[in-house]
Amino acid sequence: MNRQAKERPPYAISSVDHALRLAAILQLEGGLSVTEAAERLNVARSTAHRLLSMLVYRDFAVQNEKREYHAGPVLQIAVHSKSETSRLRAAAFSHMAAMVDDVDESLNLIIRTGDTARFIASVECTQELRVGTREGMAFPTHLVTGGLVLLAQLNSEQVESLYSMDRFSDRLDQRPDLERLHRDLQRIRKQGFAVTQGLAERGVVAIGVPIRNRVGVAIAGLSMSMPSVRFDPVHIPEWVAGLRATAHAIELEISGTGP
Repeated sequence: MNRQAKERPPYAISSVDHALRLAAILQLEGGLSVTEAAERLNVARSTAHRLLSMLVYRDFAVQNEKREYHAGPVLQIAVHSKSETSRLRAAAFSHMAAMVDDVDESLNLIIRTGDTARFIASVECTQELRVGTREGMAFPTHLVTGGLVLLAQLNSEQVESLYSMDRFSDRLDQRPDLERLHRDLQRIRKQGFAVTQGLAERGVVAIGVPIRNRVGVAIAGLSMSMPSVRFDPVHIPEWVAGLRATAHAIELEISGTGP
């Protein structure tokens, strides 16, 4: 049985949301100044400073002599190094923003850690009805488009191992239907992209492609998300073409051969 689709709480507290996003950024990427935090959250520097100060007080962050903030003792379990994740995000962000300007839909950059997919960058479109930022959020890998394109890089045995009964013995309700998952992954491998409709979040459609390193290994997923009311399958070929072009530009940037 799949985990229930995520929905933003009806009485979301923005300060809590901002603090949690900052904690995720610190854990995944490393150092952050007050100015950078304010820019990432789109808040005033004074607000960013208060949020970071509270994270320091609760040991979620520490401040060094350069007045940069880093993950504190509570967050010292980061799997991805600063150099790896922040370099990927830095390489991708301007290309993602350019595509968002072109298609006016939101884009996300996703990495996989086991059976969890983490959103390390988001660029929102400007439409009033839009899919908001998912940066810093985590979902089951098999429920998000960017996660599915990364799972599709694994062979059947690796997928079986990742979702073995032993690994999910204490959370069987979160274990996917493997027969269906294998079918979905086979289709994704064949067509080279993934499309999901309301899988992780109701009313959201997403299209995704992989981003590969210089030796061809998929290291991230790039996805475009939109409200389902705006989704028209006739546009899938042009959206996929745009995503592939953007992914290729990011790949060149990562390899150091970009413009």
